[in-house]
Amino acid sequence: MKLSIIVPVYNMAADDKLTYCLDSLIAQTIDDYEIIAVDDCSTDDSYMIMQEYEKRYPDKFRAIHSEVNLHQGGAKNIGIKAAKGDWIGFIDADDWIVPDYYERMIGKAEETGADIVGCDYTIVHGHTYEIGEIDTNGRADQVGVLDHDKKRSLILDSGSLCVKIFKRKTILDNELWFPEHIFYEDNALGNSYMLTGTHFEYIQEPLYYYYQHGDSTVHSFSVKRCEDRMEAGRLMIAEAKRLGFYEEFKDELEYKFTQLFYVNTLFTYMPCVRPTKVGFVKAMTAELLSFFPDFKENEYYRERTPKEEKRLIDMACDSALKFYVYYKLLWAYRNMRKKVSRR
Repeated sequence: MKLSIIVPVYNMAADDKLTYCLDSLIAQTIDDYEIIAVDDCSTDDSYMIMQEYEKRYPDKFRAIHSEVNLHQGGAKNIGIKAAKGDWIGFIDADDWIVPDYYERMIGKAEETGADIVGCDYTIVHGHTYEIGEIDTNGRADQVGVLDHDKKRSLILDSGSLCVKIFKRKTILDNELWFPEHIFYEDNALGNSYMLTGTHFEYIQEPLYYYYQHGDSTVHSFSVKRCEDRMEAGRLMIAEAKRLGFYEEFKDELEYKFTQLFYVNTLFTYMPCVRPTKVGFVKAMTAELLSFFPDFKENEYYRERTPKEEKRLIDMACDSALKFYVYYKLLWAYRNMRKKVSRR
């Protein structure tokens, strides 16, 4: 079989989100493929919808139910173990793709000899095939046989795993199993998936539709999600050491860990989580410094981190309490200014 499409599913029945996704997969123009939808203990009608698709398309569609809620990473692992295709593609259950998406992606691989192929995606806010805001997921300087410079670039700017295809053999040979029971599983394994490949190609077109809605992960913030993002950072470093590319790309991994584990988490936790605790900030800062005590000297950190963020991070490293109080006052002042401007 040429391709296995893996769809982790959790509570996506409402507003036809799941059916819109699955219809786009059923409509794919490529020959010889399977769709493996894995229900992660949904409490709505998602699994029933999946079973209906299996009945209607028995030669193309497989519905699998997980007895334990494992989060997306665990559902993806179940799908990988069940897959038969030479290629693996992932898609979120509330997104969709153009009809020739996989035909073009695999065609690019066969034309070039690549074992990883990606494309751009478009961000939309409703069920449509009109192009919205485009997010690029590759660059011309990253394509071709993966040498040191290309791998370095892909660590820094790898894009999303959902808008790529991978060789199943590479996944299995390198035991690229996603972490279970946490969010942000792609952040933990993104480098592992990219750097175990040998040749990356990229289609500079938005063939994948990323649906932003009220239930999207991007709109959901909690202490659990912040902790999971930090765990994804720890796992990213552990994976680099396991697969043997940590020393070669230590500077790039230090910067990416700093951004994922600390910067992104800190500036999500403070404005979006309620209630916040100064102890969380203090513990997070101490752990960052235990991993990378000289992170502020990293060339990527110096070049890529905005000046205001650096100033606040310096403050947090000096005193978590001082940062905490200052940030709360700053946030309150900005909110007051917004209210005044609306009058």
